[in-house]
Amino acid sequence: MKEASLWRKEGEYVECLLCNHHCRIREGGRGICQVRENRNGRLYSLVYGRLVAVHMDPVEKKPLYHFYPGHKALSIASVGCNFRCLFCQNADIAQFPRDHGGIIGEEYSAEEVVNAAVSGGAESVAYTYTEPTVWYEFARDCGELAHRYKLRNLWISNGFMTQEMIRDARFIDAANIDLKAFNDKFYRETCGGRLEPVLDSLKYLKKRGVWVEVTTLVIPGKNDSTEELREAAEFISKELGKDTPWHLSAFHPDYKMRDVPATPLETLERAYGIGKEAGLNYIYIGNIDSPTGRDTVCPKCGSVLIRRGWFDVYENRIREGKCPECGHRITGFF
Repeated sequence: MKEASLWRKEGEYVECLLCNHHCRIREGGRGICQVRENRNGRLYSLVYGRLVAVHMDPVEKKPLYHFYPGHKALSIASVGCNFRCLFCQNADIAQFPRDHGGIIGEEYSAEEVVNAAVSGGAESVAYTYTEPTVWYEFARDCGELAHRYKLRNLWISNGFMTQEMIRDARFIDAANIDLKAFNDKFYRETCGGRLEPVLDSLKYLKKRGVWVEVTTLVIPGKNDSTEELREAAEFISKELGKDTPWHLSAFHPDYKMRDVPATPLETLERAYGIGKEAGLNYIYIGNIDSPTGRDTVCPKCGSVLIRRGWFDVYENRIREGKCPECGHRITGFF
């Protein structure tokens, strides 16, 4: 155990300030994430340094397509999540404390994580697979040490963290945030969260200078209406900027939503067109075999600049951040 960050005492309760649930936790109780506990009037993390995943991944798997394409990231995760998404694709670890009532994971120090990244040839550390907000203390210690070794830090998140956490997390260089729907009812009933704090986090991360990409898992009959997809695309375009990459990901039946069919390619292609109509320059289709939406294309002249497979970069023609054909500057880090 390690004493947690970002909490305050309120009488017999402690209030956690990491995420927008603002859990008020009684003595001996845990927050919604099930990995933060009130012991003797102080808040503790139960998962500090206890990792259930340590893998080397291409950065494209996060997915981040405009942040040093082709580089390797050491990906780490502890158990736990502050959402309870019925379609959770990593439920075996994200929902483990809620479903099984326990904490699992092998013990690591921040030094061991960073050494593994350096020795494995990674250029960044990714906090991913589960919700890193709920194991923030260990992520922060790893991230601050990673910067000393010239490694970058990638935050893969549902975006439900507080602005206090974002201000504290100066180590984050890039983030991919799930915009799970543009529908507060969906967030409340299907995810156990709310839409507005996620939108606020996206805007605040951008304001703080973090490189931001957005992912929407498109679920048939749940968040795939033309109106809702248009609202999401217009929010990204107007509030985050037309050059913000939007990843449209195919849903596959999982966890407690096995009765919903997988997303057809036609739905993702329709969403792709909606994004283009909203003015977005970089839209990608993932988690499905598709001839559309894998490559990075110059928004000015249409030249293919980065050719990709599923998670592989086959060719990167961007030179000094520009299209070699017309000289248009491609937003991102290349």
